[in-house]
Amino acid sequence: MSNRTENFLMGVIIGGVIGAVVGVLFAPKSGRELREELGEKAEDVLNKAKEEYQEAVEKSRQAYDAALNRLSKLEAAAGEKIEELGSKASSLLKKESPETK
Repeated sequence: MSNRTENFLMGVIIGGVIGAVVGVLFAPKSGRELREELGEKAEDVLNKAKEEYQEAVEKSRQAYDAALNRLSKLEAAAGEKIEELGSKASSLLKKESPETK
């Protein structure tokens, strides 16, 4: 996973925790209500982080597959060029060999 994605996920988690703490500090609720709400908020943040992680994994997989596909095409094109150059070199060598003169 890229450093950028890791930083984003860390930001989501830290932002969620900060938001939950600020909400708790300014919300006049009983201890039980407060704990339940904190649990729900923490679960929401965790679910969001999981979703973002899965999206990042999928995008990484797609980029990897696209790179492999492109590399395969470049490899095939290079192979064709090598064969073409080999044929041209053989033709030139045959034209210049003393046997054909």
